[in-house]
Amino acid sequence: MTRLRTAAVVLTSALALSACTAKSAPPAEPSQAALTPVLSVKELMQHIVDPQADYAFDAVVVDVGPKGAVETAPTTDEDWTRIERGMWVLAESSNLLKMPRKMAPDGEGNTEKGGPELTPAQIEAKVKENPALWSSHADTLRNEALKIVEIAKARDTKKLLDAGSALDQACEACHLDFWYPGDRAAVQKDRESKAYTIPPK
Repeated sequence: MTRLRTAAVVLTSALALSACTAKSAPPAEPSQAALTPVLSVKELMQHIVDPQADYAFDAVVVDVGPKGAVETAPTTDEDWTRIERGMWVLAESSNLLKMPRKMAPDGEGNTEKGGPELTPAQIEAKVKENPALWSSHADTLRNEALKIVEIAKARDTKKLLDAGSALDQACEACHLDFWYPGDRAAVQKDRESKAYTIPPK
């Protein structure tokens, strides 16, 4: 009888412990499979990445005309806030680029048949062949955008032009690996021109 009572106590304690453990267990994290991309990479570029990058590219513009060089740069808090917000979105979009998604909408390919651009299928194959390189380019995009966030916070116009050039080169590096690798020589020639040169610090 004593053994039976002891077994009953042990069983009751085990059930109580199990109930407490079940109640205290943290909720399961949503799985990666629960994420559903809405845009293709091409659409992501068109509607999010490119428009946000333009906040940096268009922030400082130097027009050379008959009256010499005329510089346009951010002057108000609103100007700087617009740049900062654009760079935050651009930095976050690097995570979207890492999510598996189609390269282009169904039925869309190159705009120029036989041109230098790879087809969506070719780009996808290159990404699958070297996903680490794809992720590395996405990380570089994020890092360059975050640098411009700090420049915007500091209201540093002098650094903004160089930072925009560095961001442009980060984008171009990814394009040369995955979009139009056949144009590498031509792009390198342009990069060596004054338009692409970033002065030493």
